[in-house]
Amino acid sequence: MAEFSFSDLEKIIRERARSGDPDSWTAKLFARGMDKAAQKLGEEAVETVIAAVRSDKQALVSESADLIYHWLVVLGIAEVSLSDVLKELEGRTRRSGIAEKATRQDKLDREDKLARQDKATRQDRG
Repeated sequence: MAEFSFSDLEKIIRERARSGDPDSWTAKLFARGMDKAAQKLGEEAVETVIAAVRSDKQALVSESADLIYHWLVVLGIAEVSLSDVLKELEGRTRRSGIAEKATRQDKLDREDKLARQDKATRQDRG
């Protein structure tokens, strides 16, 4: 039997999203939009954390599956492919975790500084 992959799941989600099947949870999530899908993703993330903290391996496996499914639904609604995420991860693995995180923090710091400057400029004009 061939191994099941995230790519397989992504494809199934894409197909079911377009199906219009009233019995498809995936189709319903896509129809309800990002707010509902993101809410479900958040709920599953919390349930996954609880299972991990409780050292409940069976629940951790089950909740992780739910988390991955809802994460891929959110990506699908946002039209972000799994390959886009994997490319980002691949780029990050070329640097140490500390150096990579510092790069992201520097970017956030620059964006924050620009936002503060923009706000100050608008207040000066206002």
